[in-house]
Amino acid sequence: MKINFLICIVLLCFGCSKKAAPRRPIMVKPSTTILKETINQSIRLNKIEEEKILSAIRKDSTNTYKVSPNGFWYTYVNKIEENTPTPKAGNTVTIAYNITDLQGTVIYSKKELGIKDYKVDKEDFISALQSGIKLMKIGETITFVIPSYNAFGLSGDGNRIEINQSIKSTVTLININN
Repeated sequence: MKINFLICIVLLCFGCSKKAAPRRPIMVKPSTTILKETINQSIRLNKIEEEKILSAIRKDSTNTYKVSPNGFWYTYVNKIEENTPTPKAGNTVTIAYNITDLQGTVIYSKKELGIKDYKVDKEDFISALQSGIKLMKIGETITFVIPSYNAFGLSGDGNRIEINQSIKSTVTLININN
């Protein structure tokens, strides 16, 4: 009985002494391939999103939209022709705004969002509106059409705005404070 026990111990000690090489994947994709696939997928998703935005803009035949170099579209609801100043970085602006989907269904109303004081380029805010507000004069109202990557992106807002959701926002500039 002691011999059987000793034989088992010896086999366990020497049977496992050879280290096995770790198993490798049969087909390894280099990280550059994964990165390229991710980039191509993002390009496809952005193209689909842009087609939806352009379709919504075409349906709004009563307004003429301009495209911003910052990646959003906008149209003036109320344009001020006077030569008055526009907000600059560091100014505090007072705005009223809403957020809708591309079809115009209200996600957040102006009443719900309330009047907002925003320090231009110094606070976290919707990316496109950070740029768009700098186009405005006191008293103007602009509707912005914003792709998801310039709004709430991959995460949405965690509440009513979904992931990768394009939005529209109608903003009125109430005041500019230095």
